[in-house]
Amino acid sequence: MREIATEVVETDILILGGGMSGCGAAVEATYWAKPLGLKVTLVDKAAIDRSGPVAMGLSAINTYMGMDGKVTQNPRAPERFVEYVTNDQMGLMRQDMVYDVARHVDSTVRHFEKWGLPIWKDEAGNLVKSGEWQLMICGESYKILVAEAAKNAIGTLGDKGQIIERVMITHLLKDEKEPNRVCGAVGFSVREDKFYVFKAKVVYCALGGAVHVFRPRSQGEAFGRSWMPPFVNGTTYALILQAGGELTQMDNTFVPPRFKDSYGPVGTFFLLFKTPATNAYDGPYVGAYPTELEKWAPYSNAKPCPTPMRNYEMILCAKEGKTPYWMHTNRVVERFQKEITDPKELKKKIKEYESEAWEDFLDMTIAGATNWAAHNIDPMEKPMELQMSDSVFIGSHACSCGAWACGPEDLMPKEYADSFPAQYNCMTTVMGLFTAGCGVGACAHKFSSGSHVQGRIAGKAAVKFANDNKDYTPTVSDDTINKLKEIVYRPFALYEEKSTYTAMPDVNPYYISPHNFLFRLQKIMGEYCGGWETLYGTSDKLLEVGLWKLAFCGEDIEKIAAKDLHELLRAWESIHRYWVGEACARTRLARKESRWPGYYYKYDYLKLDETQKHFINVKYDVDKKEWTILTRPMIPII
Repeated sequence: MREIATEVVETDILILGGGMSGCGAAVEATYWAKPLGLKVTLVDKAAIDRSGPVAMGLSAINTYMGMDGKVTQNPRAPERFVEYVTNDQMGLMRQDMVYDVARHVDSTVRHFEKWGLPIWKDEAGNLVKSGEWQLMICGESYKILVAEAAKNAIGTLGDKGQIIERVMITHLLKDEKEPNRVCGAVGFSVREDKFYVFKAKVVYCALGGAVHVFRPRSQGEAFGRSWMPPFVNGTTYALILQAGGELTQMDNTFVPPRFKDSYGPVGTFFLLFKTPATNAYDGPYVGAYPTELEKWAPYSNAKPCPTPMRNYEMILCAKEGKTPYWMHTNRVVERFQKEITDPKELKKKIKEYESEAWEDFLDMTIAGATNWAAHNIDPMEKPMELQMSDSVFIGSHACSCGAWACGPEDLMPKEYADSFPAQYNCMTTVMGLFTAGCGVGACAHKFSSGSHVQGRIAGKAAVKFANDNKDYTPTVSDDTINKLKEIVYRPFALYEEKSTYTAMPDVNPYYISPHNFLFRLQKIMGEYCGGWETLYGTSDKLLEVGLWKLAFCGEDIEKIAAKDLHELLRAWESIHRYWVGEACARTRLARKESRWPGYYYKYDYLKLDETQKHFINVKYDVDKKEWTILTRPMIPII
């Protein structure tokens, strides 16, 4: 086998992930670490300029309270936001975590504007809102600006600050003297033959949510097209799980309704342009099933209507055969023509709408614009088709999957305190392991700004932990490192040993390619665990068969082969997706209700059951190879 060099990096605070929350952690951690003389190292699989779900850009900041008076003074915004998020997630939420994000998020938005992010303003100079919590932005370079701030911050540390890009993290390191403590991570360069060993006092793990655990709608030549970036593969969840941490709400995946095939954004069209959407027969699907939705009261009666219920209306519409759904972009112009009598003012308004509609796509989903062009559609004249997309794990959006994490000291209910080995904000149930953004479960609607500010919160807490443990030295043996190195590069060894057995290396009885392994996983998840293939429906019986098949799939992890570094990357992405899939299936089997029927529903428990109003958590014991299901109570603070 080829020679692989090993590089050991010793640091104090290890930040894994350069997305929005990772950049937030970097900015805040360096501020507090500098006077303490602590070293900060940030590691990312990609390049942080374009890393994470905001990589392509964004057209709105979705979490902003307005407490700074830039829109309207709203002193009750945090409480109102917690109520909104709790209702949107059908009553099940870590309100302490949501409140903590809400009370701090405006400061992060002010940072964005200071760093150069263009936020829309009206003629009077007021920020333009497209909803109760949303600000419109020109966001093509959003992530670049945020990454630049993180790089500048780490740069102020001199030789105590370091950014290492193009490294895929595969495992967290556990301290051999303290079994419930992490002390670093290992991974490999995706550009050169180099194995990295990171040793640290504290680890911040925010390596993204997960897409492509369920089979994407886009197949064949379009495989890889998804609403979330296809490189977001659930490493956060997999590593926390394998380190012994608790994951919560892993059944609660988000199903985004988006423009068909391009996965373009719909929020701006609904909220800012007030664009009407209908079923195939020009009738409504929103609000068309009041009797059915009443079964999910009182949450289904909340204003605005919860995202899972709006989705469920689309599912009911599809079951009646009334698809496709249409977004009538053309009717916005028709409304203007009725409302505006002055020809000059009308022309100006239509031109403004056209410009903003195209910019919405060009800011964040260029495929939305090219899709209009490819179908010869002028949005001023024709509607565009909508579709419910594949299920994704994104704990920062309108769903709640992620780690069970410690809340702020002044807000977290005392009943949760015993879950954690120590009280540090955003620390998981594993000592020294922090997370934020998509990594924190039961804390929805953070989006980009909320993820960044939660990263800042976690970064500050991580520095405090490191300083409180300044005399701590990680204990990891060379034998452990060598074993992990062998496991990480096992796909190389298998390919080199067996690839000549067949005339075509991609078809071989001794191994499976990363892509074919992924296809197997997606087929099981989609057909048994509530994917779009079954219109998001599942049952205990289906899940039991799905888990039986996942067990066979899991056995094949040791048989994944890779011919080069790119395939090795794909191999470990697929492996991490497997762990996310099994955690999801086990959580869905444990929940005996359909609390979020627009995300997934159970044929055998097609109802809301308030006796089931608790968090369902999963743990995995790597040594015993055993799963544990736990429940945690929902304790409101608002």
